[in-house]
Amino acid sequence: MDEVEVVVAHSERATLRVGEVFLKIDADQTRTDIEVEAMRLAPAPTPEVLWRRPPVLALAALPGTALGRLGEPSTASSAAWAAAGAAVRVLHDAPLPRWPGRSLEENASNLDSECTWLLANDVLPSDLVTHNRQVAEAALRPWTPVFMHGDLQIAHVFVDGDEITGVLDWSEAGQGDAMYDLAILTLGHPEHLSDVIVGYGADVDVDVIRAWWSLRSLTAIRWLVEHGFDPSSPGCEIDVLRSQL
Repeated sequence: MDEVEVVVAHSERATLRVGEVFLKIDADQTRTDIEVEAMRLAPAPTPEVLWRRPPVLALAALPGTALGRLGEPSTASSAAWAAAGAAVRVLHDAPLPRWPGRSLEENASNLDSECTWLLANDVLPSDLVTHNRQVAEAALRPWTPVFMHGDLQIAHVFVDGDEITGVLDWSEAGQGDAMYDLAILTLGHPEHLSDVIVGYGADVDVDVIRAWWSLRSLTAIRWLVEHGFDPSSPGCEIDVLRSQL
């Protein structure tokens, strides 16, 4: 009998693996609605939806292995990273989903509140917060919306050799900034940004990608701490902020 593996679990959602089936349990069914619809629309290989019985969504496992994980060296080839960039470009060129993503104003407000919290609670040195907030400002500009994955961590991109076999976790998908997806894909792995750009092609603003690295890291730390994750682990969010100095 297959054992139950807890992939991730916190107060908002949990993902369990039983053999070749993933069971996603989400307290917010709106996120699951978005995930199922985004996978239907996306021009990318996605997990097969086996069944859905709220609050549980059952998905088939993808072949291959994750492109990598934050805080760990990626063993994937440069060609695999370039293939990931090419897959993202196809997604961004696809027709927009009907629902919006987070707005420019929401991103600016979130950055403001999270930096205030980091400083008020002495979580990080003030110079580290201040510098990265200045870097992050470059991301807060108007953009032409694309079909954005919204949480394109490398652990969500699966490869077999140099080929992309699938992309996971579409619950944050929507209309958004193309540079955000590229930033999340390369967060903590700047050495592979050039590979991703080769696959993605033109219209890449590296300064904005770097700005999103700072913005994402600054705004994620409180959530990570409150949900039992450690942003100070080697190679993770706080190290990303330090690397921006």
